[in-house]
Amino acid sequence: MGKATGFMEIEREEAVQRDPLTRLSDWKEYSAPFSDEVMSRQGARCMDCGTPFCHIGMDINGATSGCPVYNLIPEWNDLVYKGKWKEALERLLSTNNFPEFTGRVCPAPCEGSCTVAISDPAVAIKNIEQAIIDKGFENGWITPRIPKKRTGKKVAIIGSGPAGMAAADQLNQAGHSVTVYERDDRAGGLLTYGIPNMKLDKEVVGRRIRLLEQEGVDFVLSTEVGKDISADALKEQYNSVILCTGAQKHRDLVIEGRDSQGVHYAMDYLKFATKSLLDSNFEDGNYIDAKGKDVIVIGGGDTGADCIATALRQGANSVVQFGKHPQLPTKRTASNMWPEFPQVFTLDYAHKEAKAKFGEDIRQYSIQTKKFVADETGKLKELHTVEMKKVQDENGMFVFEEIPGTEKVWPAQLVLIAIGFEGPEQPVLRQFGVDTFNRKVEAKYGDFRTNVKGVFAAGDSRRGQSLIVWAINEGREVAYAVDEYLMGSSLLPTVNAL
Repeated sequence: MGKATGFMEIEREEAVQRDPLTRLSDWKEYSAPFSDEVMSRQGARCMDCGTPFCHIGMDINGATSGCPVYNLIPEWNDLVYKGKWKEALERLLSTNNFPEFTGRVCPAPCEGSCTVAISDPAVAIKNIEQAIIDKGFENGWITPRIPKKRTGKKVAIIGSGPAGMAAADQLNQAGHSVTVYERDDRAGGLLTYGIPNMKLDKEVVGRRIRLLEQEGVDFVLSTEVGKDISADALKEQYNSVILCTGAQKHRDLVIEGRDSQGVHYAMDYLKFATKSLLDSNFEDGNYIDAKGKDVIVIGGGDTGADCIATALRQGANSVVQFGKHPQLPTKRTASNMWPEFPQVFTLDYAHKEAKAKFGEDIRQYSIQTKKFVADETGKLKELHTVEMKKVQDENGMFVFEEIPGTEKVWPAQLVLIAIGFEGPEQPVLRQFGVDTFNRKVEAKYGDFRTNVKGVFAAGDSRRGQSLIVWAINEGREVAYAVDEYLMGSSLLPTVNAL
């Protein structure tokens, strides 16, 4: 602990963000880096707690608290305070394969369980993490790590998202020959096509993929397992297969008028926008355009916020976001005490942009969509809603009831459904013959084996829709399990071996 009184003397400083209205004219990252001096001050705020709750990495009341990859946060905070950036990088990379991703898009459950946050704003852990890894790349400290010898074992990984990439990275370093199969034309999974460029620049993703390739990982793109190559062929060619397919089965809103032209899944909207940006800077026109339209986003999560930011940059006439829950409180409630993730009202980057453009918060709370209405040509023209209230039924369960007289008609030519995912897509799972439970692959955490010999599962395909940092956790852990399966024992780091 470099400065014992730092948390009392130094206030939290937020990351510098580009002007909300100015950044709407481009697709560059919305945040700017901190200076070394600011980072040093922020690192000094860390208390180096006897029990550092910032990296407990566990679910409490349905939400993640602390860091699921168990980052050694107090250690690298202290090193940044002392200006020992290279040592801080070594500590960071010892637990996290891709801090350049988590430092940008992780919701930072570590900060919610920071001890300073009991009474003051948390240590700026997420910003420090990003600063460490960015400095590592800028200074050339991060170079290809070529395994000194190969084991002769071959592993196929289905899916190139954060779980698949983390598993590939670990297994490659263990000396195995790793091939990652991806059905899209670019690797990265939702890191590439599910998160907009202004939140995670695709060059950041591409840089990491190129590094993995230089280290020996083989990416096979535009190849869908089950169509372009069979599960049986993979099981024959490889000593082990890992399913990291994600949970990409969209949850739909099955109501009247769903087939109206102009109603789309949020993830399709985001994917087409990013692909067109990367392919042609939107010159090809192969995207869903919000220009001049009244846009409604159904769903109050991060994906919905990303849709808002994208629609604003496309020149939407108006944007409104619907959420079924009431507005969150500005401070923790008695039922949401530290170290739980703080369920409090915040303005996401997209909401700041919308407020700057339209002069108000565009979110609508406790609202349910009843039906979509199209014009005579089948094109969406409006949707109908009613307000809801949360009440307890006769069994003590909380349910939502409609409030009579609150019906409303909203003009809309584009609606984006962002209400989550039901689990992994089933066809590839059926090809492998793996057992499922509640639509997810049945494989115990820590073991990760499916019922099919040599076939493992990790990430969202196993645990359901979750955080990027949990995907990295599972990618690292399944790598240990596979290495042990192939070699009889493993020297890879793992929490489960402690």
